[in-house]
Amino acid sequence: MKTKVLIIEDNEQNLYLLTFLLQAHSYEVVSARDGRSGIELAEQIQPMLILLDIQLPGMDGYAVAKALRRSPSLADTPIVAVTSYAMAGDRERVLAAGCTGYIEKPINPDTFISEVEQHLTERPSN
Repeated sequence: MKTKVLIIEDNEQNLYLLTFLLQAHSYEVVSARDGRSGIELAEQIQPMLILLDIQLPGMDGYAVAKALRRSPSLADTPIVAVTSYAMAGDRERVLAAGCTGYIEKPINPDTFISEVEQHLTERPSN
């Protein structure tokens, strides 16, 4: 059974690259283009990992992460912010919103899969 990853990303090029890399490593990828549909989709499909852009239309990634954490069925699901926010304090703000990790954009295609897999192996057991 393939590991299911939900990508919540509104930028078409970023979504394409993340999807391409994950599918090339046998991950099942499902995507949402905005926060609200991402939350609904996460609750429906119960992914093993959520990759979350912070700069989303309508509802930013901080609000999305907080909403995902309020769902009991997603409370232990790793949420990794994939964002261009790289200023002092941005990482802490992402983690305070409920994300379990942070990958800076632009991503490095050579290390991206190992960064993703680190969050999958750190997942708490139920």
